[in-house]
Amino acid sequence: MLIDELKIHLKAGDGGNGVVRWRHEKGKELAGPGGGNGGKGGDVFARAIRDISGLLRYRHIKELSAGRGGAGENFGRHGKNGEDLFLELPVGSVLTNGETRERFELLNEGETLKILQGARGGLGNEHFKNSFNTSPRESTLGSVGELADFSIELQLFADAGLIGLPNAGKSSLLNALSAAHAKVGDYPFTTLEPNLGALYGFVLADIPGLIEGAAEGKGLGHKFLRHIRRTKILLHCISLENEDLTTVWQTIRDELKKYDPELLKKKEIIILTKTDLIETVTLKKAEKTVKKLCPEVFSVSILDEQSIKNFSDSLVKIMREL
Repeated sequence: MLIDELKIHLKAGDGGNGVVRWRHEKGKELAGPGGGNGGKGGDVFARAIRDISGLLRYRHIKELSAGRGGAGENFGRHGKNGEDLFLELPVGSVLTNGETRERFELLNEGETLKILQGARGGLGNEHFKNSFNTSPRESTLGSVGELADFSIELQLFADAGLIGLPNAGKSSLLNALSAAHAKVGDYPFTTLEPNLGALYGFVLADIPGLIEGAAEGKGLGHKFLRHIRRTKILLHCISLENEDLTTVWQTIRDELKKYDPELLKKKEIIILTKTDLIETVTLKKAEKTVKKLCPEVFSVSILDEQSIKNFSDSLVKIMREL
């Protein structure tokens, strides 16, 4: 199960309190102030890991906090610093602070970003000693750590994204090209979450079927449109079961434009799927039609191993040249 968005309340650690303490020396009951400062509260960090299911571990967690700083100690010693909190999130995660609207993007494995600052510790009475006040009895409390509600969204990184209307054959093609085991079925929205596959080191993403109105949230909506943003190539699958191929192509292009016009600048390849359902003459006419829309067109059937191999070899070559 893929979780690609969640909300969570995060809090950095409070600072420890400063304390009032007195040094004890032989012959002197109170040899001067000795209360140390409180320790610093723990910070909150987000760390990128290469695990697409990384958000799953936080699915049922509503709130997480870093550690509080320890209280000051005797002999002027500082309290212990609070333990930092590390959120391990998939590469491609985008965190938004609900209070400040600041965004944090995890783009590379191992990247670590501080998203909330732990508070300073309070001051112990030793801090207040001076020539005018040699026996201060004051101390201060630790400050409060930063806190905020965060929304976290996963935007997949993939070399190529398979897009198209529901039931266009995207999942079947992904399975044929890679070792993926995406669910397939002869009904809309078989794919309810993105599936990933690998082809000679390149990552392919099967984006759940888009429909007219997806940019406004219709069907599976823009929940999955964001995953297209970081793909290098759009593999636009069009089933030859459709009579009007141009309208089908334009429907998806319109949704991409509404969601983010920059998506139309990505390299696109049209893949005519389910060639086994039509005659050769009809296929040639279909290829001629869609080549007016996009110069790079491939025709495949998962029942025709040679067509899959030809497309696979060509796709790898294209991705290597990018």
